[in-house]
Amino acid sequence: MNYTEIERKFLVNNLSFIKTSYDSNRIEQGYLNSNKDRAVRVRIKNNKGFLTIKGASNESGTTRFEWEKEILVTEATQLLAICEPGVISKTRYLVKLNQHTFEVDVFDGDNKGLIVAEVELTSENEVFEKPDWLGKEVTGEVKYYNSQLSKNPYKNW
Repeated sequence: MNYTEIERKFLVNNLSFIKTSYDSNRIEQGYLNSNKDRAVRVRIKNNKGFLTIKGASNESGTTRFEWEKEILVTEATQLLAICEPGVISKTRYLVKLNQHTFEVDVFDGDNKGLIVAEVELTSENEVFEKPDWLGKEVTGEVKYYNSQLSKNPYKNW
């Protein structure tokens, strides 16, 4: 099993991606640990719970270790209650473009107004088509990491 995640992150210019989205999910997530070397995340996505551990990113911000395990939603709810302050709420839209799927997060709560898209790749140099709604690349910009948005939300920028 490969535990390496390679992805690039972008701001989103407009909501036109919604009309080409094939699925959407409500997500609530918090962090048991959110330091720069590792993040331990608890997530409820629809009616499923997940525990995820992410390592530090490489220099470009594209690649890092990621391990995820599905847990009972009751366990995830209990873990969210002891997370660091700043639980994140968002709707994730999935948009397929050729062989790639973009995950577009429309944030609520303290991060309302922020829309970020991520695309997972098989290599750091992989070429992919960029839809017209994709804006500035923010890969590696720490303030856009969900673990940092929980501490310093978009409303404070």
